[in-house]
Amino acid sequence: MSPIVAAFLVASNLGLIFLLMSVPLGLRTIRLSRTVAADRQRLWQALWPLGSNAGWSGEILSAEMLGEGVVRTRMSWEGRDGLPIERKALLENVVHGRCFSMRVIEDTALDPSFWAHYRETAQLVSIGEATRVTLAQTDRYRGLAFLAFRYFAMRRELAKLDGWARTGRYRKGGWFEHPLSQLGFAALSAFILWPFFGLHRGGLALAAILTSVVALHELGHMAAFRLMGHRRARMIFIPLLGGLAIGGRPYDSRFEVAFVALMGAGFSAFLVPLAMMGSTFASAEGHWLAATLLATLAGCAALFNIANLVPVWKFDGGQVLRQICPGPVALALASFFLLSAFLALGWRAGFSIGFLLAAGAVFAILSLLTAGSGVRPRHELKPIRTADRFVIAGALLAVFVIHGYGVLWASARLI
Repeated sequence: MSPIVAAFLVASNLGLIFLLMSVPLGLRTIRLSRTVAADRQRLWQALWPLGSNAGWSGEILSAEMLGEGVVRTRMSWEGRDGLPIERKALLENVVHGRCFSMRVIEDTALDPSFWAHYRETAQLVSIGEATRVTLAQTDRYRGLAFLAFRYFAMRRELAKLDGWARTGRYRKGGWFEHPLSQLGFAALSAFILWPFFGLHRGGLALAAILTSVVALHELGHMAAFRLMGHRRARMIFIPLLGGLAIGGRPYDSRFEVAFVALMGAGFSAFLVPLAMMGSTFASAEGHWLAATLLATLAGCAALFNIANLVPVWKFDGGQVLRQICPGPVALALASFFLLSAFLALGWRAGFSIGFLLAAGAVFAILSLLTAGSGVRPRHELKPIRTADRFVIAGALLAVFVIHGYGVLWASARLI
């Protein structure tokens, strides 16, 4: 890959991350409408939180009025304790059978600041025997990602409401999270990367290997979620940017955050030595193509995973250090040590000083772009024990050493 192509790829990723996570958008309203072939009163009973069909989608388990327009609902989503999330909301501008607005006061999962600017409305207008349903959500956004998520979630809700009105049944899920769709996104990601590595068979193989490395990394996070008691976990592929593993409930403790973050690279730490041994064996037997492919797999996996351990705010390394370091001074020292070790490893692997300085600048920019972008929980996470701090720190060091050796080994073989 030429320096110009590499610079373009890095700049494109940084620009996408800024647009998705950091660009200030201010207050924005998402408004969608759909004509549903159903009586207005029937749809009102479905959309009104206290309606007789409010549980049509399975999202609301129960609801009760607390007085003065305040309603408490039990949601089907799990909280950190495994129990349904409870939410208090204020109902306003209510015209029964026609429209209402709702503001969330608090819930048992998220900090009240998350709901400070949030407001949703529903309006129903009869059109002959059908009903025009209009839903709107207003909130303050930073980055396009959450805005786009809510847009598609609202669009899906209207489509599901239409299906429920026609059939009386609610169908869970959708095409986006279907395993075949995610395989398609993974293939699309590989084809997007292909031109950056050259439009030939070697470039396609490298793009496919890198996509596989991303999948294995996210598989490690998913395994960690299940080990931490999550009933379900899933992987979402984001073309060009990589992948994302999502658990089935919020985090419960700082140890859980650190363990899940570390297991992305930790899972691949078992696979890199196997790929190295396989490459060595294939080379000894004279299978040069297989040896090269396995060495490339080991090198890509090692480099990708060790880069994820760099102490950037939303990277795995930053997540781990924030949980195990007892204070800002310790966090700063540990971050400086880990970043220095990464740059020293790059220098030892043969990367130029200019490239390493540019990499350091990129990581600094990424840290600034993603700092403070997380969602605060309603209550503080359970603290991590001193013994667990040392266990995670030792595991972090071991994973870093394994992948670091993999980078050095692959660079000696391939460069």
